[in-house]
Amino acid sequence: MTIAELTEEMHRFVASKGFYREDSHRPQVPRNLAISLVLEASEVLEHFQWSERPPNPEELGDELADVALYLLQLASVSGIDLEQSILRKLGKNAGREWPKQS
Repeated sequence: MTIAELTEEMHRFVASKGFYREDSHRPQVPRNLAISLVLEASEVLEHFQWSERPPNPEELGDELADVALYLLQLASVSGIDLEQSILRKLGKNAGREWPKQS
């Protein structure tokens, strides 16, 4: 499944819950989605709070999926072509040098 197909599937799910309606109690606007993205990323970090490896990989996978879904939605409602942005950023990073660890 492509990023575009995943995005379409995510939109179908969100719409089915009524979150795109104007009277939604969870407005799907960029600001709210950015907040949700960071909150979900923090939940990923929780899995590593006291250990190097998460005790439950399936639960970690669920949190990673939440992060991915909010990322797809934020990019989409913001008019960002995430595939092109990723490829452009990979190209920039290819020519970038990072300082060596001392």
